[in-house]
Amino acid sequence: MGVTLAYETWGEGPRPLVLLHGFTGSRSSFDDLRPFLGRAVKAIAVDLPGHGATPLPQHTGREGFLETVDALVALVDRLGHGPVDLLGYSQGARVALAAAVRAPDRFGRLIMESGSPGLHRRQERTARREADAQLAAFIRARGVDAFVDRWEALPLFEGLRQLSPERRDALRARRRACTPEGLAGALECLGLGVQPDYWPELHAQRLPTLLLTGAKDAKFTQTARRMAAELPVVWRHAFADCGHAPHLEAPEAYAREVLGFLQTPWYEAPQFDSPAATVAGAGRMGS
Repeated sequence: MGVTLAYETWGEGPRPLVLLHGFTGSRSSFDDLRPFLGRAVKAIAVDLPGHGATPLPQHTGREGFLETVDALVALVDRLGHGPVDLLGYSQGARVALAAAVRAPDRFGRLIMESGSPGLHRRQERTARREADAQLAAFIRARGVDAFVDRWEALPLFEGLRQLSPERRDALRARRRACTPEGLAGALECLGLGVQPDYWPELHAQRLPTLLLTGAKDAKFTQTARRMAAELPVVWRHAFADCGHAPHLEAPEAYAREVLGFLQTPWYEAPQFDSPAATVAGAGRMGS
């Protein structure tokens, strides 16, 4: 039957928005956005496999990744909302893109924060799988606390070290709530090395897409630029003075960008009656 994704809902708005967290996160990872999004959306915050209350999939590797994508599509079908919008951060952004490619009719708009379509070269995927296997072994041998110390010291998360002590403590507590097997297993089924390469699929991805990054995160901002050159309907924004996690570093500005995108009419009706009148399509936007 495959894995079943745990989730919770919040918000009073009419527009369903699925939220997919990053590695070491959970359904509560987007709680800082509640005051800014809650009136406009009905959030469906998901625990990805190995995190929160969702178990690992039955398979590892590429099969486990695709099992997770199928579980997300199945969740949307069970909820019965019709097309829903998708927002994913980092690991969650990669799953969101995969779901949009897998079942575009189930989704309305796609928001990817600090995400990637995958690794294009086989050698890169092999090297990343080996690195993730070593990290999984470290987690199993040393435990979550030792891993979190190592994870939080990465230059990628410099921006998060500028959060208030209370918010840093809450983030650390959320990470430490993970289990060693959950995190290690997530690396083995959701890691970048096992994800299919979706770069060749971008030109056919018709969902309006918003790419969000922190301007200080040069690697993922460059990836977003490359993606924007391939996607047909795309809007891109890099938050000044933010790193890898703008939804935590600048939640109010982040929410404004998300709502601006969701509320933009991407296709406008003609303003006059004429046999020659056609529907105007949205083009690429950037900042």
